[in-house]
Order: sequence, then structure tokens, then C-alpha cells
Amino acid sequence: MKEKGIKNLIIDFGGVLIDLDRQRCIENFAKLGMPNVEAMLDVCHQQGFFLQHEKGLITSAEFRNAIREQIGKVVTDARIDAAWNSFLGSIPTYKLDLLLKLREKYVVYLLSNTNEIHWKWSCKYAFHYKAFRVEDYFERIFLSYEMKMVKPDVAIFEKLLEETGIDPKETFFIDDSTENCRVAETLGISTYTPKACEDWSHLFK
Repeated sequence: MKEKGIKNLIIDFGGVLIDLDRQRCIENFAKLGMPNVEAMLDVCHQQGFFLQHEKGLITSAEFRNAIREQIGKVVTDARIDAAWNSFLGSIPTYKLDLLLKLREKYVVYLLSNTNEIHWKWSCKYAFHYKAFRVEDYFERIFLSYEMKMVKPDVAIFEKLLEETGIDPKETFFIDDSTENCRVAETLGISTYTPKACEDWSHLFK
């Protein structure tokens, strides 16, 4: 990678670092009595109020209330959050070790379509490894719900490039969505789309 002039890495979160379990999440929402959740939940791109939450257009409280309206009965915040967070699995520790090693050679950024509930859970549990915190793995963290924009909109990539000042031609993007990668490539960024649960460390050997 260094031989190709790559200095910067932009890494996705869900499906690249953390394993995802969409079916488990769907089943847990169904147990709460929520209809049609499958149509709104996609591994890469959410729909409806799930997408609004991911874009930071509604608060977590408003998101939970939207869930309750769909269910049609009182459900606690804790039960909603537990069902929603069951979408998330774990980050294999070898990937956390890899991130730390990559930071020695590259400037590493995280760019994720995510929401406040998932991100808070991830900071507390998924990145909890040895004495490291989530901030130790990345130069900067770019999250859709904070930026009010999502991949694959070209604007989110342009914003990252503008704020960091990095050169697209010196940048490599790893994302599990071919559409996200295609849009990044239009800006001159090199990309790779790993399969689910893939060990993509071979890219750096």
C-alpha cells in the first residue's frame, strides 16, 4: 500500500470492523411487536425513521417514540435500545490490533453511517480492548448522525476531504458497500469492498 503512494486510510465501521447481525435485530424487534421492520433495515442503507436517526435529523428520544408508535404500546427505552443494538456483534481483536499497527504507518480515519444509540454502545463495549479507547484507533472519527449526511452521498466524502485536507489520490477507502466505494472513486479515492467477516489485513502485507 505504501508503495502505491497511499498515506491515508478511511475505514468503515459496520461490516468492516464490527460484525453485523441484521436477522437477530429483526427478530428482536418482532418480539417487541414491531411490524414491517425488515423493509426498513438494510445492512448498508436504512429507511424511514431509521435513516432519519442515522442522518441526525431526529433525536434518539424521537427515534424511540417512532418505534413505540409502530408497536402501538408502551415499551421502555432500554428494551428498544437492546433490540436495536442487537444489530451489532463484536470487533475481532485482531482487527483492533491491526488498526493500532496501521496508525504507525498511515493516517487512519473512521467514516461511518451510524446513529447515536449504536455509537454509544460501540464506544462502551465494541472498542473496549486492553487500555485503549475508541479515540486511540483513529486520527479523526466522522459519523453520519453528527455530520447530518450519509454515504453514498458524495457530499459526505467531500466534507471529510475538506476538513482533513488529505489528497484523494493518496487515500484508500475500505467499505462493505460497493455503491459507497463507487462514489468515493469518483473523487479519485482508491477503494476495497471486503466480504462479511473478511480478514482484510492481507491488503497491508
